[in-house]
Amino acid sequence: MLPRRRLLTGLVGAALTSRRARAEERRDERRRQSWAFALEEVELTVPGLHPAHDGLRVGQLTDIHIGANTPDGRVIAAVDALNQARPDLVVLTGDYVTRRGDPLERVPELLARLEGDVVAVLGNHDHWTDARTIARDLGRVGFCVLQNENTLLRVRGAPLCVIGVDDGASRRDDVARALHGAAARGSRLVLAHTPPTAAKLPADAGLVCLSGHTHGGQIWLHGVTEGVFARAGQPFVRGAYQVGGNTLYVSRGLGFGRGSPLVRVGSEPEVTVLTLRAG
Repeated sequence: MLPRRRLLTGLVGAALTSRRARAEERRDERRRQSWAFALEEVELTVPGLHPAHDGLRVGQLTDIHIGANTPDGRVIAAVDALNQARPDLVVLTGDYVTRRGDPLERVPELLARLEGDVVAVLGNHDHWTDARTIARDLGRVGFCVLQNENTLLRVRGAPLCVIGVDDGASRRDDVARALHGAAARGSRLVLAHTPPTAAKLPADAGLVCLSGHTHGGQIWLHGVTEGVFARAGQPFVRGAYQVGGNTLYVSRGLGFGRGSPLVRVGSEPEVTVLTLRAG
């Protein structure tokens, strides 16, 4: 028989080991929760889409808010998820950071692993911090940053015009300038951080606009959240809408912004893969 002292020591050691294991499990679970997001597969019908682009897949990341409020692990996992989905094009729709003092250098470091063509616009928090540095650094890793301008890509053997409208919340959006020289028909994709910009687009033009900004309401109470946002001038909160005969999709985004509660209820973080179908 073991001496009493050795027996007690063994029992205490086992209890401490079990406690440490439970603590590690709790830490792992908190880490998994902090990294969690939904990969949303969305299909949109687009009148006038080039036949070659029927089935075109577009990956979207928005409202990443790199810094203290969004764990790096969540951003890394989101980039990995998009790479595994292998979209034809990746778009970034603004708010890469939140406030002055956030680690701007982490923006290109965390996003540079995105594969394929990447086109980006800026958000209100980017303009409120250091838009010039963010745009420059995204360009340095090979991304195309559009500020009230457009670019023509060749995707699946056919032209795809991407129109980037600058941020509306900071009053830097200029739709007419962004559309200048853009194709008048065919496959056209609009990127605009703030959803109300969609209402400024030419009506019935067969456009698809991808936005973020709202965090999907962040705390979603059906019938209540929509009303609060509408009174604040944000009638488009999350998901797909028809706006002036064009299609708008609002992603819930990945992170948390300045002044918002660090919690989401019924509106979990989102990484989006949109499939475009010819109408």
